Amino acid sequence: MRVFNKTFLFRHGILLLSLFFYFGLPGYSFGQEMRKVENSAFSPGEKLVFRAYYSSALTGNVTAGEASLEVQQRSEMIGGRSTMPVIGLMRTRGLFNLFFRVNNRFESYIDRSAIAPLLFIRRVEEGKYRKSQDVMFNHFDQVAVSNSGTLPIPAYVQDIISAFYFARTYEFENPQVGDEFNVDFFLDDSVYVTRIVFDGYERINTRLGTFNTLRFKPMVLSGKVFSQPYPMTLWISDDKNRVPLLVESGLVVGSVKLELSEYQGLRNPLTSKIR
Repeated sequence: MRVFNKTFLFRHGILLLSLFFYFGLPGYSFGQEMRKVENSAFSPGEKLVFRAYYSSALTGNVTAGEASLEVQQRSEMIGGRSTMPVIGLMRTRGLFNLFFRVNNRFESYIDRSAIAPLLFIRRVEEGKYRKSQDVMFNHFDQVAVSNSGTLPIPAYVQDIISAFYFARTYEFENPQVGDEFNVDFFLDDSVYVTRIVFDGYERINTRLGTFNTLRFKPMVLSGKVFSQPYPMTLWISDDKNRVPLLVESGLVVGSVKLELSEYQGLRNPLTSKIR
């Protein structure tokens, strides 16, 4: 198999050209073994679709848009490593476009064995804000090469898409309230740490049915958007898939909710669904 196929080269040629100077000629290999993370939670072909809702005193509860995450069936070879490409899309809908239009696309090329990104592509349109960035990760030399330069990183740092999939590989055996784990992620040429705290078990009702779930509170940076260190609550299916069923987050003005509306290609039976 070729290291990069023609479509891949065409779409990301500028970044890859600079990477050839950094890593060597086309066909370079990292030449080292990477860690192996046991993954029984997801596999190629999985697609998750979420409906987004926004709620405030002014607007009430309105449908704001849709988001999806899809693990592609195809494979890409990067540096002699087999990757799972994951495509993430976020779009606002209807009247919500009039006051804050969002049209985002993310691509994360996740090493199949290490469950860590080798390439991350980000195309963001949020209101008047635009961001276009490609990042290549070298976990052996612990550097990330982006459009703006070369930066140090911790080994196996995640991007904002791969972090979600890596977190799903964690084995939770009889977790206790307050148990926590950290995930390093790279965003805007900086490394952040999110702390994910187990908050208990809960049975919830969603548009897809009733589920037994694990409830978590991921810590996010406080600032102009989020009003507190732990504004988000995440409900995950209490089965081997670890599928996010519901996400709620408080904002400075109002709140936003993501609810799973469609799924396909799950790796395991959805045994957390009780009706």
